[in-house]
Amino acid sequence: MKRVFDIAASLFGLILSGWLIAILALAVRLDTPGPGILRQPRVGRGERVFTCYKLRTMVAGTVSAASHETPRAAVTRLGAFLRRWKLDELPQLWNVLRGDMSLVGPRPCLPVQTQLIEARRQRGVFAVRPGITGPAQVQGVDMSEPERLAQIDGAYARRATFLGDVQLILATMTGQGRGDRVR
Repeated sequence: MKRVFDIAASLFGLILSGWLIAILALAVRLDTPGPGILRQPRVGRGERVFTCYKLRTMVAGTVSAASHETPRAAVTRLGAFLRRWKLDELPQLWNVLRGDMSLVGPRPCLPVQTQLIEARRQRGVFAVRPGITGPAQVQGVDMSEPERLAQIDGAYARRATFLGDVQLILATMTGQGRGDRVR
């Protein structure tokens, strides 16, 4: 049921927001040099690396690192706005439609985040698809706390329910949690 919901919701979301994604990608390109859509390798279900799509919120050429390891100066003015309103995540609807991600699940990490990957491996987190939002994000826990994050993600992987996912989506839409913070 989760995958059917993911397909229907992401397809519906892309149809509704496709125009907005295109306008925001163009705005990002006009704001600072570089692509409007960022393609970044992330670790997904089964520890398979996939290409994650996001609206670019940092200056082109910023080192690919976790947000908490990235200087605040790397975030563009428009990027700060996009991150605040979580609009930078909209292109990930394509990842959900493709099956790389789910609407709800542990946030996908970068392949270089070895401590987090190991902690998640030990807790069975890679048994589920990563999500656009998840319990840790709603609780305001980001990747700067790998052990705590892996514990929350592991609990989600063991006890995920459709109703729980709907509650997490609603919590995200109403602005609960902030997740990914730049230093």
